[in-house]
Amino acid sequence: MRRSSFIISPNFLFFYLHSFLRKPKNSSSMASSSMCCFSAARLPSARSITSPSRLFPVTSFSPRSPLRSLVSSSSGSRLRFSPLCVRDPKAQVTQSSWENSVLKSETPVLVEFYTSWCGPCRMVHRIINEIAGDYAGKLNCYVLDADSDSLVAEEYEIKAVPVVLLFKNGEKRESIVGTMPKEFYISAIERVLNS
Repeated sequence: MRRSSFIISPNFLFFYLHSFLRKPKNSSSMASSSMCCFSAARLPSARSITSPSRLFPVTSFSPRSPLRSLVSSSSGSRLRFSPLCVRDPKAQVTQSSWENSVLKSETPVLVEFYTSWCGPCRMVHRIINEIAGDYAGKLNCYVLDADSDSLVAEEYEIKAVPVVLLFKNGEKRESIVGTMPKEFYISAIERVLNS
């Protein structure tokens, strides 16, 4: 009996994995935009693959653990887990703090309406985190859970998430519905700051 062996090239492996992760034919672009990608993980070289189980690290997450991503370390050989985004508890606005934090603020305010089960909301949150750092001191950025604070969401007619509202002098000036590129949010912020 002759034993055959083969070597898996990294290109073949990438396209093979990509075929399982690509967008299904009947899915919307909004749903597919929140899918995770394995490209951040450094895969082992073809010479080191001895079994399929070595391709993917075995991890377990509890349902309550924060969303995590695979990030390759500076050495490139070890994998570590890091949170995709960290929510600052002070940046959370609720129905009880809405008036003081948003309506009475002298600084323009950005409020991101989200829910814990919304995939696109996580994408928007990462963008808003970057913007919050860029506009520190010029813009206050908050998040509001539309499920737990539904009265505020109803007052501003939030029917779907993610939604970003921009306020200046207690008035709603801009509304952005859905997942948009960072430049779209920045142009809306600049319009509010310059008004």
